[in-house]
Amino acid sequence: MKKITLNSSDREQGFGEAKEMAGKEASVLLTGSILLSRCDAKRDMESPRGTGECHTGCELPGCVDYARSRGGSLIIDIDNGAYLFCYRELGEFSE
Repeated sequence: MKKITLNSSDREQGFGEAKEMAGKEASVLLTGSILLSRCDAKRDMESPRGTGECHTGCELPGCVDYARSRGGSLIIDIDNGAYLFCYRELGEFSE
């Protein structure tokens, strides 16, 4: 999976702003995309829920492993792991 790291100018940005930033970047890099998974380290939340349960102490976050196993092709890391967003290009599913 390709990883893009973005840094916000606002260290107090919330999840909504981070998601919007990631979505804009994904739309530039991928032709049609779907958000497969995400991780909000600031609030210790993830989606889908439970993806990190078996990844405690692992180098690879559960949300990334989840997306990789479902055809994910892009990870957008905002503010050094504060937020992770994993996308898949729609490809054959877009028609």
